[in-house]
Amino acid sequence: MTNDFKPYYAVIFTSTQNEIIEGYADMADKMEHLAKQQPGFLGMESARDGIGITVSYWETVEAINNWKQQTEHLQAQQKGRQDWYSWYKVRICKVEREYEFLRNQES
Repeated sequence: MTNDFKPYYAVIFTSTQNEIIEGYADMADKMEHLAKQQPGFLGMESARDGIGITVSYWETVEAINNWKQQTEHLQAQQKGRQDWYSWYKVRICKVEREYEFLRNQES
């Protein structure tokens, strides 16, 4: 049995929004599209039910830092602080192990 798993990084963005959300969905879609074009981007998952959680996955810390400094992303961050978020927290974690379960969906 070979272990081809290579550690990677997760950026966990947890937030609560203000009442003003005009333009938020469009900006979120734009940022996801832009993130997917960044070197070192591996994927993204998100959910919102009162508190929003978005987790993006990256090959390296350098890739995360480059994304954080990307011009359009910087503008979106500023707009978020100014208009959309009442609170947010960012956590950066190293993923050293993963596993999953998938139920067999035979017809």
